[in-house]
Amino acid sequence: MGAEVRIGDNVHIESSSNIHGGIVIESGSWIGSNVTIHDGARIGKNCKIFPGAVISAIPQDLKFNGEKTILEIGENTTVREFATLNRGTEYHGKTVIGKNCLIMAYVHVAHDCVIGDHVVLVNSCNMGGHVEIGDHVVVGGVCAIHQFTKIGHHAMISGGSVVRKDVPPFVKAGRDPLQYEGVNSIGLRRRGFSNDKIAEIQDIYRRIFVSGMNTGRALDFVEANLPPTEERDEIVAFIRKATRGIIKGHTSLPAPKLEKNASEN
Repeated sequence: MGAEVRIGDNVHIESSSNIHGGIVIESGSWIGSNVTIHDGARIGKNCKIFPGAVISAIPQDLKFNGEKTILEIGENTTVREFATLNRGTEYHGKTVIGKNCLIMAYVHVAHDCVIGDHVVLVNSCNMGGHVEIGDHVVVGGVCAIHQFTKIGHHAMISGGSVVRKDVPPFVKAGRDPLQYEGVNSIGLRRRGFSNDKIAEIQDIYRRIFVSGMNTGRALDFVEANLPPTEERDEIVAFIRKATRGIIKGHTSLPAPKLEKNASEN
């Protein structure tokens, strides 16, 4: 990687910020005072890094042995005060934060995490290593996300949640333990999803979460009986690949009543 520092045009770096090792800051970015940027940082165009943030520090992983890895931050992303974003390990080689994200104050993004575009991580959200977050996800404040957990596109996680299981795309999740709370219909409308498309997604999740079928049978039913669409296939593929299992629904159909024995009549 080397120790070359490359700074693009119209980059503004406030006083008392520190740069260690080889980094790249692309044009138009603003670095506030008292920011620390470590070896391996790759900061895209027009980013804003607020005071006290620590960018691309070595992983908090006992297996890390000084290997050369990086942290990528996509263009137009904002990192607020005292956020800590660690670079990757040999396992993945890099930590990635997408474009147009908002990483609020005191957020921690651990090694080898991959965060999509247009993601909002609200204040004091903390995640373990290898977390994957899809595009247009909102994670509420003071959330804790277990290592290797995946959160699908367009999901919304309630503040104060502990995320131990994978969260499928397009849903809202809340309560303790974390549970399915419906489709993220408001967020989807804001992003141009039609009412018909939202109704289609809701129908899929009714089969998965409130039909009374187990997850495997529900997925089989959805594939066999509901029209193939991009959203249907994304939901099914995400759940089938969920290595940690998925969150559960908090409601279900009433259990069937058992018939009495003749001797009890």
